[in-house]
Amino acid sequence: MPNIPMKAKGAMDRNSLLSVNAQKIQGAFRSDNIETINTRPLPDTPAVQSYPERTTASPGPPLSSGNALSRQVVPSLVHPVQKGQKLLLGTTASLQKIRACLGWNANDPRCDVDVSAFLLGDNGKVPGDSWFVFYGQTESPDGSTAFAVDGGTDREFIRVDLARLDPAVKRIVFVLTINEAFEKRLHFGMMQDAYLRILDETDRSELVSFKLTDYYSNVISMMIGEIYRHNDSWKFNAVGNGLAKDLAGLCEWYGVQVV
Repeated sequence: MPNIPMKAKGAMDRNSLLSVNAQKIQGAFRSDNIETINTRPLPDTPAVQSYPERTTASPGPPLSSGNALSRQVVPSLVHPVQKGQKLLLGTTASLQKIRACLGWNANDPRCDVDVSAFLLGDNGKVPGDSWFVFYGQTESPDGSTAFAVDGGTDREFIRVDLARLDPAVKRIVFVLTINEAFEKRLHFGMMQDAYLRILDETDRSELVSFKLTDYYSNVISMMIGEIYRHNDSWKFNAVGNGLAKDLAGLCEWYGVQVV
């Protein structure tokens, strides 16, 4: 099981990761059953006091990307879709490698945003504890999915080799999380210009893009979009919904045990 870098000195276990928001969804989490969660306000007193942080061994984008309010120019989105819309990306035979590129701007200089990708099975959970990719775990066990800092057009991106993807993985969810949100009382109402665009890695042509339109003040982690297998094809779903959970809370939500 992964040991996510935390600011708190004590280890984080399941008891300390009990739901940040008391509401639970019964059954596997999917984009179509998360709508109601976005109506809950953030708690006045955080239930979790440990937060992920960047380390020198796990590089991320410069903190100036959020903390100094540096502005990113949103690239041209060639094939935009609306929230909830699904689009065919290609067949499993024709589409081999993709790049999920993400960007955002912050209205509050304290907002430091992290990118992560959760590789999920049919039950909406990870196949194992190491099946999520973020700044502290930059590659999936099968070598198919890797985290990288762009430093150019986009802030960060996740590269996915679909041909190498383990058959147990049926979907990949791309998430934006505000670091230390509970401690500093931050939320997505302080964000803007968040987007996800999926590129064909072979020629960097855009297959689909989604720019977030709803910035909830009761959300600190945003499931911005996902790709998923459908028969012999890969499809994209513009999710655009979130949770009042930090990265450690998301790990438990998706079935990752954190110590």
